[in-house]
Amino acid sequence: QVALVESGGESVQSGGSLRLSCAASGLTFTSFGMAWFRQAPGKVREFVAGSNWNAANTRYDDTVSGRFTISKDNAKKTLYLQMNSLKPEDTAVYYCAADRRTTWSISRTSSDYDYWGQGTQVTVSS
Repeated sequence: QVALVESGGESVQSGGSLRLSCAASGLTFTSFGMAWFRQAPGKVREFVAGSNWNAANTRYDDTVSGRFTISKDNAKKTLYLQMNSLKPEDTAVYYCAADRRTTWSISRTSSDYDYWGQGTQVTVSS
């Protein structure tokens, strides 16, 4: 049984920082590409950042590039998202997702991901 469990979401002030974690179980973590998506109320789920299966390649949405850092700890089977300089527009539910393809490229398309976590709420107030 595959499980992705996110944690670390909370309410912070604009300019603050948070680190999200996604603990994986039931899958061979080293063989999966991983990503963070987010969904704000009334909006579609959007790609935030991704790491390919061996953590040799990362990709960021332009809205978070330079502020967010994704990291994949294969030994701990955990994906992280370090979020700095948070803005009110970063407010959303953040989801962790796993992609079974072992490729260099990182998909921005949610339908390419095989497993999803339940999400963790991030709220940034001005």
